[in-house]
Amino acid sequence: MEASVSLNVKAFTKILKKFVKVSEQQRATDLFSEKVKRSPFSSSDKVLQLADEVECIFMKHFTGNDRKVAMKYLKPQQPRNTHMITFLVCSRALLFHSHVSGIFTSTGNSAYMEIVYHVFSMFALISLHIFLYGCNLFMWKNTRINHNFIFDFSSNTALTHRDAFLMSASIMCTVVAALVINLFLKNAGVAYANALPGALLLLSTGVLFCPFDIFYRSTRYCFMRVMRNIIFSPFYKVLMADFFMADQLTSQIPLLRHMEFTACYFMAGSFRTHPYETCTSGQQYKHLAYVISFLPYFWRALQCLRRYLEEGHDINQLANAGKYVSAMVAAAVRFKYAATPTPFWVWMVIISSSGATIYQLYWDFVKDWGFLNPKSKNRWLRNELILKNKSIYYVSMMLNLALRLAWTESVMKIHIGKVESRLLDFSLASLEIIRRGHWNFYRLENEHLNNVGKFRAVKTVPLPFRELETD
Repeated sequence: MEASVSLNVKAFTKILKKFVKVSEQQRATDLFSEKVKRSPFSSSDKVLQLADEVECIFMKHFTGNDRKVAMKYLKPQQPRNTHMITFLVCSRALLFHSHVSGIFTSTGNSAYMEIVYHVFSMFALISLHIFLYGCNLFMWKNTRINHNFIFDFSSNTALTHRDAFLMSASIMCTVVAALVINLFLKNAGVAYANALPGALLLLSTGVLFCPFDIFYRSTRYCFMRVMRNIIFSPFYKVLMADFFMADQLTSQIPLLRHMEFTACYFMAGSFRTHPYETCTSGQQYKHLAYVISFLPYFWRALQCLRRYLEEGHDINQLANAGKYVSAMVAAAVRFKYAATPTPFWVWMVIISSSGATIYQLYWDFVKDWGFLNPKSKNRWLRNELILKNKSIYYVSMMLNLALRLAWTESVMKIHIGKVESRLLDFSLASLEIIRRGHWNFYRLENEHLNNVGKFRAVKTVPLPFRELETD
């Protein structure tokens, strides 16, 4: 009730501001403002009485007469806005500069190249992905896409774009500090300097599993719950957040490879007894690298098969699973080509990867984004669009096409040094994360408008009452 009063007063205020702009009669506007403030809808005791009655009814039926809980829903407190964008951009630039500087100033230092590089690249890719998720949250909020309702997140505990930016900046600052300290220790010849990345990993793991209500505990626990559902895909019902996160993992295969090397290096104790080649030249390591490269696709295919069985044998789910199977086949052929670079396997890479890319592009544009509709009133897009500038959609389609073709680098036979090769791999991994962040916006826009995933009826207005069950 009080919210309605506030909105009415705000509406009259905006109308009067427009009147001043057109008529340039400030004095008349002041008189009108005084009348609005004294009007019955703004100051009537009846309005306040009705507001009290609404609060009492809500407390009685929904919160067990707990006024504190009731006020959390009837009068939610808006978080204070902070200004961190400048700090965020500067931190990201500093991270990239420090990481690249560390690579090139350590030329000839195989310890940095093969050990520290993997650890810091892993954190850099995580930070970039969180930053882009923050950008997604910002755009979804500005375009009024109800992402919390679509993902079934509680609005009281869900991350905001500022939270995501803060998390990304915190990771970047910690990584930059550890990187600089590590470089100083290496140059000073300190023993076990490479143990510092291990300490960073332990710290991050401790924060992730911390049981105390700090560092976004609800978000951390939600992340671990979703990861459990993904890993054991056939045994859990597939929710929107589950398949959305699984799609993110398909773009983070380089990150998983970095995690694989890091686990081998630190957990096997090779930093004390064996050189780093132990975790790169072994046959078992190569087989594990192959498994990790197609594991996210395998999980996603299992999710599609589960939905195929649950949704009355929907053929679209079976076709979607085929897309991920084609990606696994293409990854297997590229691994074989890396081990046996013959002309035959070059053609096999081109054929399998081209087929998988065409399949993925079709699904991106037609199924996930809802584009390429020849009967649409918006040429080759869809009937309903949120962004007013249609050219943005066409540019986005071209950008997605270009970034989907990043695999062609593997057959170009580019002759570069080991350092430059590492930098190229890191850049390609970053571009794929950028493509995924770009894909996320249009995927959720289509879900919001058309409910294509059949998860939520997003065109209804969600009520806050069911959220009480999660508290």
